[in-house]
Parts: sequence; structure tokens; C-alpha cells
Amino acid sequence: MLSRSLSIDDFKPIKIEDKPLFDKHHAKYPPVHSDNVFTTIISWMDYSNYHYAFLEKNLIIMSKIKNQIQFRPPSGKYNKDIVKQVLQLAKKEGSDSPIGLIDTQTKDWLSKNYSGLEFIPDRNYFDYVYLASDLAELSGSGYSKIRNRLNKFKRNYGYTVEKITKENMTEVREFLKRWCLRKDCESDPLLENEKKAILFSMSRFFELKLSGIAMRINGNIEAIAVHEKISPDTAVVHYEKGSPDYDGIYKAINQETAKILQKDFAFINRESDMDLPGLRKAKMSYRPHRMIEVFHINKQSISI
Repeated sequence: MLSRSLSIDDFKPIKIEDKPLFDKHHAKYPPVHSDNVFTTIISWMDYSNYHYAFLEKNLIIMSKIKNQIQFRPPSGKYNKDIVKQVLQLAKKEGSDSPIGLIDTQTKDWLSKNYSGLEFIPDRNYFDYVYLASDLAELSGSGYSKIRNRLNKFKRNYGYTVEKITKENMTEVREFLKRWCLRKDCESDPLLENEKKAILFSMSRFFELKLSGIAMRINGNIEAIAVHEKISPDTAVVHYEKGSPDYDGIYKAINQETAKILQKDFAFINRESDMDLPGLRKAKMSYRPHRMIEVFHINKQSISI
């Protein structure tokens, strides 16, 4: 039992210096959803204002977006006392959706231990998980349209692929700035915040122990992909950006990334679609192996 009740004052802002702490915890309790990966959290700090607390080896994340507070279920060995305190704090301090990013296994455990909780699916934040071999090989009739566009791209453009390194990082960042200018990131709050997140993670690329590839056409970087390990059998692709001047370039950077990752991982998590219709259509076209479903709790259903 805890000696006192969990308070909002127990939470402190997440900083880049906290990475070793998170790494140690995630080595024992790997994140299920990409939004719980340290890189994602630290890169979106400007938007989500993340805080954390550790209680009896359980990690609890809190976000504050537009003054709306939301907690995430404790990460660690299931502990009824800690979960109860998070529920109580969420009821007191949280928004109408006071606890979110609840995966299916955690939802089932909560349902068994706390009656009456109402779980609402957050489809916009379901992660897409693929077999790495599917994305690398694109075999079978289900991938025929993708193969056709990819083959057309390969016929039209000669390209080379290289790792992202300290030597080409300046070029990579310049490409990302060009990409955002073309996309007019500043006119869209989501794109503007994504731009900030990407540029932050690229500025701390080696500190965050990220990996990635860059694709060159005519000597210029025209596409990049950034990834890292999320669990022993799964890698997460954080960013994948390509120049709109080259039709099919996303198909190519996707396959080249998968070819690399399939050597070490069975699965590739390509994150959510954020309710963007074009992105959802593209992610579904690659035939996901499974979805990481997540839910939030209706505040009125918390009776603790």
C-alpha cells in the first residue's frame, strides 16, 4: 500500500535526461502503443506537455493539452492499489476523458477489477502493425497495386539509399524543411506540431538512439524514414516523408525500410492515422497484420 494518496504534485515534466530511466523501465515493460515510446513523448512535449510519476515501479504518464488533463494507465506489473489511486486522481483532475491510451489487455484487466467503467474506442489512435516480411516482399495479389506503382517509380527514377548519419544530417533536416514548405505546415495545427516534433527528434537523433534511412534522387535527399526498436520483436517507424515531386516515392521508402527491419524484427508498427482519410486509406492498403486498439474511460463511469 502507498503511504499517501497520489497527487498531481507527484508528476514532473519529462526531460531528455529522463531517457535512461524510461529505457530501463521499458526494457522490462515494453510499450504496447507507439505513443508510449520515449521518442514520441519527448518529441511532442511542446504540444502535449507530458509529465510522469514513478510509484512502486509503475510508470504513470499525464498529458495536458489545451488545459485538458489526461492520464494513462500505469505501466508495470498490475497493481490494484496504484490503479485505484490513478482512477481517483483522474476523476478529480482529469478531463471528460480522464484516462486514455488503454490497450485491450489493460482494458480487460480493468473491467475485471473495477465494475461499471465505460470504455470508448479511439479509432483515430489505433496503431497499425504489419509483418515486416509483407512490407519488404509485397508478394501476393493483395499488394498488386502497390507493386505496380513501385515498379513504375523504379523505372522512372534511379535512386540510392543510405543510413542517416552525422555526415548527412544537415541535408536531412534541410529536406524536412523543404517538405514542410511544400505541405504548408504552418497552416495546419497538426502538421505544424508534427514539424516541431520531427525537427526536435532529428536534433536529438543520436541522443535518442534513433535509426533511419535517406533516399537520394539526382544526388538530393528526397525521402527519409526514422525508426527504432519498441519491443524484442517489433520496430516502430516514427516518420516517413517523401517529396511530392516523385510519384511512388512513399512506396519505395516504405519497402526499403522494411527490407532493413525484417533482418531483426518480425513486426513493424507504423503508428496511427490520426483520422486523416488519405493516411488511413494508405495504411489499410498495406494489409495490417493487426491493430493496436486503444480506449479511453468515460469520466462519469468512474465511481471510486
